[in-house]
Amino acid sequence: MNIAFLAHDKKKELMVQFCTAYKSILEKHSLYATATTGRLIADNTGLPITLLLSHKQGGHQQINARIAYNEIDLVIMFTDPYTTDDWDNAQLVETIRQCDRQNVVVATNSASAEIAIMGLQRGDLDWRELLRNKRR
Repeated sequence: MNIAFLAHDKKKELMVQFCTAYKSILEKHSLYATATTGRLIADNTGLPITLLLSHKQGGHQQINARIAYNEIDLVIMFTDPYTTDDWDNAQLVETIRQCDRQNVVVATNSASAEIAIMGLQRGDLDWRELLRNKRR
C-alpha cells in the first residue's frame, strides 16, 4: 500500500511519535510525505520515505495528484484545528475532497489514524490493490 503523510507544524512531533509507534506496520508499505514531515519521520524512525516538495512549494498538490491518479491508498494528515491560515485550510479541504472522490481512507488525527493503521495491518484495505490494478 502507498501511504501519504502530511502534518501541520504544531503536529509534526505527534506524527513522528505515531510513526515510531507503528514502525513495524509502516515499514511494509511505500511511504510518501511532504519534505519537512518526511525528513522528520525518516530521521527519527529510519523508515524509507519518498520526499515530495515542501507544503508551500507544492508538496500538498503532489500528494493530491497522486490521490487523483489512484496512487495513494491511505492519507494520514495530522491537522491543527486552530490554524487560521486560509491557504492551509484550502489545501486541507482539497485533500479531503480528493480522498472522497477516489475512495481513499483519510485520517486527520491520531485516533482515526490508529484505526486506519490497525485496519491496514488486518488487511481491511487490500481491496485498494485490486482497484488500483483494475484501473491500469
